[in-house]
Amino acid sequence: MIGLEKGVVRLVPYNPEWVQIFESERAALLTEVSAYILDIQHVGSTSIPGMRAKPIVDIAIAVADFEEARVCIPPIEALGYEYKGEFGIPHRHYFVKGDPRLFHIHMSEINDQPWQNLLLFRDYICQHPSVAKEYAELKTQLALKYPQDRSAYLDGKADFIERILQLARTNIGAEV
Repeated sequence: MIGLEKGVVRLVPYNPEWVQIFESERAALLTEVSAYILDIQHVGSTSIPGMRAKPIVDIAIAVADFEEARVCIPPIEALGYEYKGEFGIPHRHYFVKGDPRLFHIHMSEINDQPWQNLLLFRDYICQHPSVAKEYAELKTQLALKYPQDRSAYLDGKADFIERILQLARTNIGAEV
């Protein structure tokens, strides 16, 4: 269902149960921090219907103010998450849960780039099947090349992701 050992890259076929797993975790998070957050979204490859993915559910949480959102750290930790700080992305609170890893939380301000990028990428991939196919093929190649090196796998996707974000931003500008 979900769960991946640390450092391992293993893709599994899309599982529609990922949506229910997200919804269940979303409900638990809302119970603890609903007063401080603006939105919770299912992001990452498990949120893209039909996409092969690492079986880890990514959750994006939008807040009004990054610094004030620190009040959410203890209640989220009480749900079994480990707080990792910004973890390489400025202005993002990052949490992980499970061993093997089950969930990632990306918490940032609703108007900041990290939040917008997660939703923009997900939505563009969902709306463009040929791009989704290209992304799936890249992910498969990288997973075969780097089965024990998650950092190299992520680095290998970076240029593709940035290219898609640029396309998505251009499309938004063309629609306005």
